[in-house]
Amino acid sequence: MNEVGMKQLLFAYGAYAVLTVAYALLRGKPRLLMTHLKYNVLIAGAFVMVLPFYWMVITSFKDYAEAMAYPPTWWPEKFLWHNYVEAWNKPEVGFGRYFFVSTYTAIVCTVGTLVTSVLAGYAFARMNFFGKGLFFYIVLATLMVPGEVLLIPKYIILSNLGWLDTYKALVVPWLASVFTIFLVRQFFMTIPNDLWDAAQIDGAGRWRFLWQVMVPLSKPVLITSGIFSFIGTWNSLLWPIIVTSKPEMRTIMVGLQVMNSEAGNEYHLLMAASTFCILPIVIIFFILQRFFIEGIARSGLKS
Repeated sequence: MNEVGMKQLLFAYGAYAVLTVAYALLRGKPRLLMTHLKYNVLIAGAFVMVLPFYWMVITSFKDYAEAMAYPPTWWPEKFLWHNYVEAWNKPEVGFGRYFFVSTYTAIVCTVGTLVTSVLAGYAFARMNFFGKGLFFYIVLATLMVPGEVLLIPKYIILSNLGWLDTYKALVVPWLASVFTIFLVRQFFMTIPNDLWDAAQIDGAGRWRFLWQVMVPLSKPVLITSGIFSFIGTWNSLLWPIIVTSKPEMRTIMVGLQVMNSEAGNEYHLLMAASTFCILPIVIIFFILQRFFIEGIARSGLKS
């Protein structure tokens, strides 16, 4: 598909949008008109959001000359799969090592965040202690502190502990998340108190009630929080750059940035590397999107 083909596609969609709106106007149906307008806007927005990803994937299959050609082509003359192999082995230590470091840190940070958020969320939602409300608002207030403000203090602490260029530096500062605590706490508050009364009759204590009743019922919000945590850790760039200097301790986003500096204008290789860098989180999201949407919808409710 060349530039002319793309223009024809856009013209066809524009004509379709105009015709659907005109049809609704001629029929004199305001509800039908609003429906057509809504879907046309949604389709246009989806096109704008998907276009960069389409361009990235298509460019990853082009050769150097076609990737640099102007006007650009929207479909490669020949699909070059070896671009992915070349991009994978392009960095000094290879993307295999970057994938391992990113996967390890993302999994550990996600599990740690969920555990700490479940414990803190349960305390704020179900337990009574002096100053609970004030302490909760103080915790929420930390969301207003920009993360960049804490970079230097965190770096100094980790340097004094001798944790630079280690997995501890990549993991420990992110084992808790105020936003995740808030989501879990809000969801816990929607669970009826009758379940706690029934659990007490069965002889269950708070610890057993938490892990055998509250956590299973909270699967949607926990999966949602886990997706947020995993994606945030996977996409992290600034913090790994600060606390790591050895190539073997770089995460995948740092490796992609290094490749960007080394590859120059080899955009076909950069797009190939970018494609397999985002592939894991895309797969995870599509597999768990049902729980993601349900968790977002229900975490704001309160019984």
